[in-house]
Amino acid sequence: MSPVKKFTLAVSLFFIHAISHSASIQGAGSSAAKPLYEKWAESYQQNSSVDISYQPIGSSAGIKKIKEQAVDFGASDVALTPQDLEASHLIQFPSAISGVVPVVNLNGVKSGELKLTGELLAAIFTRQITRWNDPAIVAINPAVNLPKSAIAVIARVDGSGTTYNFSDYLSRVSLQWKDAYGVNFLVKWPAEVALVKGSAGVVAALKQTQNAITYVDYNYVVQDKLTYVQLKNSAGAFVSPKAASFESALNHSSWKTRASFNEMLTDKSGMDSWPITMGTFVIMPKVATDVDKTITVLKYFSWCFMQGDQYVNSLDFVRLPDVIQAKIFKQMTSVVDDKGHHLNWSPM
Repeated sequence: MSPVKKFTLAVSLFFIHAISHSASIQGAGSSAAKPLYEKWAESYQQNSSVDISYQPIGSSAGIKKIKEQAVDFGASDVALTPQDLEASHLIQFPSAISGVVPVVNLNGVKSGELKLTGELLAAIFTRQITRWNDPAIVAINPAVNLPKSAIAVIARVDGSGTTYNFSDYLSRVSLQWKDAYGVNFLVKWPAEVALVKGSAGVVAALKQTQNAITYVDYNYVVQDKLTYVQLKNSAGAFVSPKAASFESALNHSSWKTRASFNEMLTDKSGMDSWPITMGTFVIMPKVATDVDKTITVLKYFSWCFMQGDQYVNSLDFVRLPDVIQAKIFKQMTSVVDDKGHHLNWSPM
């Protein structure tokens, strides 16, 4: 082979390798956010040559994978602390807003008919209240035909951002819960609690179990037509989960004013605020070891905000306000290469 042909072949192989290397993105994490990331990927792939895969393995596993650099982005329903981000050389930004919702399988009870307080919810999940006709439940639900049956409690067994937000809320409203269980991705549930893996697994278990209660993310409530519970918020109002109640919680936080994305959105003030509102987050390396791959990921998420917004509300999440998206783009442009130089890219 002539030197010219050898050079041409080498250049061709280099570009083929570069294109194939940068034209795939792998993400992993939140099972709650799976519908959103899969819809974004499906739509983006129709208009680009980028192949995108997403593993709904739970928030804590997604965080572990991005810290190990085993994926290109992690997805979590809980924000990392600034200290953790700095120590791990990561950035994070929210992709959408949603909420954790208590749901039940009770014959004759429709969505929104059953009302609970945070204290009652904590008592049910700690097995202090074990029957649906407990006087404390009946007292705030006099018109609801509650069975005498035992309450079947279902919870997540895997490391879950949904569990983290749920336990954070219960810790804010119940000192007993806080002292006994605290806030974590994993909870050491009482022995009587049925443990299930993943959001889809929780939904399936609820549908198969009469007189059951569990917690799941709002998009599953809508798509699977689950029976949700009204909750009493910090303002003393019983509210239903919906976009407006999530937005109210967001508006009573410092997300817009200070971009404090690690601030929890649980138990916020406001008459309309849903008490277990949460964000879902993308986590990426702050220093790019593979510049082309990192630029591909950044361009993908810039497209998600600029062109993929139309899918967010349709999937029963809440899109981020423009002022928050502007702060997110600022974070995205903070990514540097291994020499500390800002990457040369622009939003799609």
